[in-house]
Amino acid sequence: MTFEDPDQETRIAKLRQELEKLGGSTTTLESMPADMEEEFLRHVLEYETAEPISLLRLLENAGLEIPAPDQLDDTSLTAKLQDVIQRMATVGAYLLHTNHLSDRALYEYLYHDGLREEAVLFPENPSYAYMIDLTGSGSDEDNLIYLKYYADEEHRKQWALDWPDDPMPQHEDPPFDRDSSLPQSPLG
Repeated sequence: MTFEDPDQETRIAKLRQELEKLGGSTTTLESMPADMEEEFLRHVLEYETAEPISLLRLLENAGLEIPAPDQLDDTSLTAKLQDVIQRMATVGAYLLHTNHLSDRALYEYLYHDGLREEAVLFPENPSYAYMIDLTGSGSDEDNLIYLKYYADEEHRKQWALDWPDDPMPQHEDPPFDRDSSLPQSPLG
């Protein structure tokens, strides 16, 4: 469907109709300025109608060989991990909070889990980023890792106030220093 009508109100109405056909609601956007609303609705519609694909398939389709971790010695694995991370960035996929994992542990996670999850990716759209946060699952284990290695003191204090029954690990510097050199989304 085309949304190139010269009248912005008509374009927005058509976008809303298409999203409602997909089962979405757009009533909360009415206070948004029209230009922002139109752009937002276009992005949501693009996302909702896109075909999910795994990063593994996308990278392999682009010619990147991603061998199983047990097929690589430590030196080869580190080089392959760097290659995978760089190629992920070229399709708009980025990693967060990796410093608690060795290169092998990170590669194993990516190979067995992270790259196999289906995602909606827009490699041709630099205003879209797919983030893989290695402490972002919401599990107790990930929360503890985040609090231990990544949360600043202010966040730790707020967490303790909000969830007083949760254990608060002592802060430690992560054992590795990779995050500062990871590719960053142009969105920040």
